[in-house]
Amino acid sequence: MLLVENLVSRYGRIEVLHGVSLSVAEGEIVTLVGSNGAGKTTLLRTISGVQPSMSGSIRFAGERIDALPAHRRVAKGIAQVPEGRQVFAPLTVEDNLRLGAVTRRDADIDADLAEVYAMFPALEEKRHLPAGALSGGQQQMLAIGRALMARPRLMLLDEPSMGLAPRLVEQIFATITGFKQRGLTVLLVEQNARAALAIADRGYVMETGRIAISGGGRALLDDDRVRAAYLGV
Repeated sequence: MLLVENLVSRYGRIEVLHGVSLSVAEGEIVTLVGSNGAGKTTLLRTISGVQPSMSGSIRFAGERIDALPAHRRVAKGIAQVPEGRQVFAPLTVEDNLRLGAVTRRDADIDADLAEVYAMFPALEEKRHLPAGALSGGQQQMLAIGRALMARPRLMLLDEPSMGLAPRLVEQIFATITGFKQRGLTVLLVEQNARAALAIADRGYVMETGRIAISGGGRALLDDDRVRAAYLGV
């Protein structure tokens, strides 16, 4: 579904991605782990079109998309849940969710809204409150629900467990696992490498803007290099 080849991206004169290549097959959960500053968020932003690429290619469902603006990529089926949630704090919970469907013109938006509320009942209870009044965990649910309202085929998740209590982290990872059962494809960036690799079909380890190691999720959990660097073992 997603094929990234030799991708280069920079901020100003500073090159952050140095020829990154990876793939995500339809229906997979693929996890991207690495230390802070390795380029993981930049890679997701470049795939979604928020950050421009300098060279290399991005193909989605066989079509090259690296020249498309971000909103065109959303319309084709790519949705990103950004690091730090980035909800629209003054708007209501429901308005935030409906903004996720802004590229859609079909008649099923209300049905999808009801489905998001069924998935996250706390959002329905607070649907008329400003998003900024929600707890961190509820804002993360809102950010995920907003992305789901775009009816994506590929979900890009950036640090969904950041700053959350352990109980909420378990809930978020259970939700991500449920995406696979719904046929949704996921590329997940996550500092909690142990939990992320445990649910992943495959994983990649990034170091200083490059892919250093790749393999099955369970295989990476047992890899001595990954265990020493990212799992504290």
